[in-house]
Amino acid sequence: MLRALIYLLPLALTIFAFIDCLNTPEDEAKHLPKVAWVFIILLFWIVGPIVWLAAGKMRTVPADGRTPSEWHRRHRTTWVAPDDNPDFLRSLKDENKKDESRLEDWEADLRRREEDMKRRESGGPEDTAPPTAP
Repeated sequence: MLRALIYLLPLALTIFAFIDCLNTPEDEAKHLPKVAWVFIILLFWIVGPIVWLAAGKMRTVPADGRTPSEWHRRHRTTWVAPDDNPDFLRSLKDENKKDESRLEDWEADLRRREEDMKRRESGGPEDTAPPTAP
């Protein structure tokens, strides 16, 4: 059992360091580029992970509040509430204009249909096209 632990512990440490290195943003890797750290971890599988954990990564919380899963998204790092976001408010205004124009079209169509029904009920002239002469 102790012999298995001698091999499993460095393997587990290497896997942990490798995954940690891959999930670390490029700007948080210290001293070397991230690709170099990956090669060091994989080639020197006992010393490499220890060096990565000790000196390869900034271990402080980023000032802008990023989490490791957010670094690749490349979106705005400062969050804005929807009611303060001008893009969101503009999209609401555009959507509101579309809805208003659709409602006006529906109302006009409803008025036209009601007038047609009143003409039919009262026996008035129908809206038909005049006969065409050949």
